[in-house]
Amino acid sequence: MKKTATKVVASLFAFSLIAAACGGSDDAADAPADEPASEEEASGEVVGITVTGPERSDEEAGALQQVLGAWGDANGAAVTYIGDADWEANINVQVEAGNPPDISIFPQPGKLADFANAGYIVPLSAETDAAIEWSDAWKTFGNVDGVQYGVPMKSDLKSLVWYSPARFAADGYTVPETFDDFVALVNDITAAGGSKALCVGIESGQATGWTFTDWVEEMVLRQSGPEVYDQWVAGEVKFSDEPIQTAMQSVIDLWTEDNVYASAGTIAATAFQDNGQPLVDGDCYMHRQASFYSAFIPEGTVFGDGEGEINVFYFPDINGDAPVLGAGTLAAAFNDSPKVMELMAYLGSADYAESRQTIQAELKGGNGALSGFLSAAQGQDPSVYTPLEQSFLSVLESAQIVRFDASDLMPADVGAGTFWTEGTSLVNGDIDVATAGANIDASWPEM
Repeated sequence: MKKTATKVVASLFAFSLIAAACGGSDDAADAPADEPASEEEASGEVVGITVTGPERSDEEAGALQQVLGAWGDANGAAVTYIGDADWEANINVQVEAGNPPDISIFPQPGKLADFANAGYIVPLSAETDAAIEWSDAWKTFGNVDGVQYGVPMKSDLKSLVWYSPARFAADGYTVPETFDDFVALVNDITAAGGSKALCVGIESGQATGWTFTDWVEEMVLRQSGPEVYDQWVAGEVKFSDEPIQTAMQSVIDLWTEDNVYASAGTIAATAFQDNGQPLVDGDCYMHRQASFYSAFIPEGTVFGDGEGEINVFYFPDINGDAPVLGAGTLAAAFNDSPKVMELMAYLGSADYAESRQTIQAELKGGNGALSGFLSAAQGQDPSVYTPLEQSFLSVLESAQIVRFDASDLMPADVGAGTFWTEGTSLVNGDIDVATAGANIDASWPEM
């Protein structure tokens, strides 16, 4: 079984992935990283380690705390995980105040690179770096100017559409094979009246707007291809250039009031995690969201093709090249104490991945429940994943083009800043795509 998992991972990383994240300076203060807590460790006392990150659902935060707590119990540490809806803003505040956590989980390699360039996070020890059980193609997203700062912890498959197969069949709809088919399906559902074609929400605290960026990234890959996508990430293709303008307008054209169900009344006011219930309830037919979204599908939902069950299909392509959008998280440390480095090594292990997957699935209710977690760590036993989760890995394995989330790779002022805020203004109808593009370009740090 483990050979299968290794083959999946090896196949994935044979594909062309974007180079390491762009650098740049963050607006957080110039405070140095904390000094190692070597005296406490030398005394033999239990060492307290605080880990923060954006994952905060009961299942995600609960699994993280259980896994990290168990590791701490076995290794003389008291590990506390704190999930934060406003992590992107609050980690800056904590660093500025000189009170960062010991470890934080970064969903954006671009922000991690900013912190590394500013000297806020510490490089991994040689022993920790060597212990990471992920391919170099994933490790590169935590590597800044040849120095390894980040440990990959999770991988996500984003190019998925969640739907009810039985409902499609009952209403005479079929899974679209091309993007034109997808648009035609949306139009047919809207013309029929009743439930909306799509569930969409982009509210996410300080990170409001990130789900819009995912849709734009999908469109850039499908409409313009990986070369333009890479140039966009590098800042060589601007947001005001035609390929990106077309991609943003394509999303806005789909997100009409007639096409979209928004549980809070508007897309910008609807939390991204609030679409699972209306999908199950039949308020909408489809929801494009990553593999982790299974954590937000109501507990007890069965995944399959039967009555009342939920499944996924690949978000279809345009040019026949079947591109796949992916993402993930990386841990970085704010001090290089031995115990922190030991924990960092564990976070990059197959053992951590298997333990978290098992516990998170149990917290989701067990009995074949999807956990919302996925890992490309090498050497895992794939049997800890459900057949549907294993199919997520198969999508990655069969893809010829795989790209990491663009906004996560861009400088944080853009990818975790204006791309979100200007995108939200665009979705609200306050500005048009030309204005949004110009405003985002103006925020790009000088090269």
